[in-house]
Formats: sequence, C-alpha cells, structure tokens
Amino acid sequence: MTRQPLQLAVIIGSVRQGRFGPTVANWFARQADERDDLTVDVIDLATVALPMTLPAFGAPPVPEAVLALRNLTPRLSAADAFVVVTPEYNHSFPAALKNVIDWHRQQWHAKPVGFVSYGGISGGLRAVEALRLVFAELHAVTVRETVSFHDAWRQFDADGSPLSPDGCNRAADSLLDQLTWWAHALRDAKASAPYLG
Repeated sequence: MTRQPLQLAVIIGSVRQGRFGPTVANWFARQADERDDLTVDVIDLATVALPMTLPAFGAPPVPEAVLALRNLTPRLSAADAFVVVTPEYNHSFPAALKNVIDWHRQQWHAKPVGFVSYGGISGGLRAVEALRLVFAELHAVTVRETVSFHDAWRQFDADGSPLSPDGCNRAADSLLDQLTWWAHALRDAKASAPYLG
C-alpha cells in the first residue's frame, strides 16, 4: 500500500552563540531526506523570537509573540513526527527548547518524538531523559532509539559530516524506523477517531 509521506520536523534546540546544534541537525536532516517516506522541515529555534513570559491561561499571546507563533505553530501542527536535536545544559535541556514546548500543546498530541543529542562525556543523554517526561505530559510518544554524540565537537569534520559515519548512520536509521512506524500508526488512528487529549 502506498502511503503519503510523513512530515518530519527536526527541531534545533540550542540557541546559544557558537552552538554546535546546526551541524548535528543538518547531518540528521540529510539522513532523513534520503528516505522516500519522509518530508523534512528543519526548525531552528534561534530564528524563533518567542518571549520567555507566557500569557495567562486563556489570554491571547503577548504582541511580540504573535509573529513568532504565526511562523512556527503551523509548522509544528503540520508535522506527523518530531526529532529534537538537543545539547545538555546542567543535566537537562536548553530553556529555549522548553519555552517553545510550553507555548504549544495540541501540536504535540498523539505524535511521536525522537531525540538526537550531543555534548561532552554524557552525549546529552540526560537532556533526553528529562525531555521524555515533558513530552509524556503533552500526550506525545517518545521512541526508544536515540542518536547520541559524545564529545560531539571531535566527531564531525569541517564539512559537518561524521568522521566515523557507520555507527551513527545505523543509529539514525533505527530511530527513523521506529519514528515512522509510530507516526503512521498514530496518523491512521487519528484519521479514524479524533485523539481525546
């Protein structure tokens, strides 16, 4: 059976100056782009100027957030699945990533989320574990397989390609296989009955 390609949003979670996130995210997006069953949209949070102050419950967004939401929210809504590319900050994930998550709710419901992490000795895995708890609260399904780069800055060449691609390419394929299975299953389920989140 031929299925419509899934829309995958790859989210770059770091906005820090001099960040390494785009290198990792662009590599992963290239891996995903090689698949016929995915259309990839890379969302760089450094280009999303959401304020850190959320409006009161039920209140409209503050004026400076309206443009950012207009540019971001439809892209998150259109996604069938997400891959979050995150470093680890203080045993957790970046504040900018939590901010974008908190500005949205239904956009995450009944969709799968995968993780690509990077960092020093831990490879960002503590950030991933913290994110699993957050996305569970938002009715998202996180997939088990991850891609993690320990000492990430030493793992890529000047062109943004992994120096030892075999292991990370296999890990990316495993993550994408699980993610697409869940994305198809959840998309099909929502087509037959709305998700009650």
